[in-house]
Amino acid sequence: MRTWATTGKTPALEGFAGFKVGMTHAFMVDYRKRSTTAGQEVSVPVTIIEVPPIRVVGARLYSRSPYGLRIVGEVWNGSNVEELDRRLPTHPGSSKDAIDRFGSTAAEEVRLLVHSQPHLITGVGSKTPTLFEVRVAGSSVDERRAFAVASLGKEFSAEQLAKEGEFLDVLGVTKGFGFQGHIQRWGVKLQPRKNSKHRRMIGTLGPHNPSFVTYRIPQAGQQGYHRRTQFNLRVLRVVKDPRADPITPAGGFPHYGDVRASCILLHGSVPGPAKRLLRFRTPIRSQVAAVEAVDIRYLSTRSKQGA
Repeated sequence: MRTWATTGKTPALEGFAGFKVGMTHAFMVDYRKRSTTAGQEVSVPVTIIEVPPIRVVGARLYSRSPYGLRIVGEVWNGSNVEELDRRLPTHPGSSKDAIDRFGSTAAEEVRLLVHSQPHLITGVGSKTPTLFEVRVAGSSVDERRAFAVASLGKEFSAEQLAKEGEFLDVLGVTKGFGFQGHIQRWGVKLQPRKNSKHRRMIGTLGPHNPSFVTYRIPQAGQQGYHRRTQFNLRVLRVVKDPRADPITPAGGFPHYGDVRASCILLHGSVPGPAKRLLRFRTPIRSQVAAVEAVDIRYLSTRSKQGA
């Protein structure tokens, strides 16, 4: 992620990751004060994200230079993590001297190296963890650095990272459709039946002057499989134990199966198909100060495939 929120005075993680399960619908009291149905019971689309705990295996210090951020310190504590061998065959732990140097190095940015744990869930076939960075929030660099060192080797669960009623930014990769033509990709008008050349093509590439094809002209190319960001999606519920609080519909979620680990419910849709990894962060555009409780009256667990 190139951008992180700068709010928060207490050291904490500003992001985490999860796996998209699928969608359902729920009846809840409309919390949007300016909505025409404010205070009434409405039906809303809900996305379920399975969020197994993330584990901290390292920390990094960055300093700002004319060429951007530069790494000035790094420590690891992943020598006893067997699952990480699938991603990094060699990931030794850092010595006490290295940790001491990490605590005394001047820096401006502190980030944690964390990895997902797909082996804890059954909906995703791959067991190879994804390694990524998460910024540590806080006002003091020394406090953030101490928090990073204390977090080495620890796990953070969904209830520690997401709170009901808060907003999140979701970053993911959209569903891919491969190479598509003009009509499918941009939805332009189909040419008349008696057209002399091609029906499924645009009428012109542009005027003679300027004598080049601009980017505004709809043309064939890659459709989907692009990285996209959804801003300000509200967390409707955080489910710690899906077995005690049923989430999975009858017959399981299509292309995914059963939800077994902790999960979060988001209001609306997110990019990507089922099983895809999604990154979450503290919202950078949120203007809502207070956290509101969401009153969910009913969550649909009916079969999505007619079972």
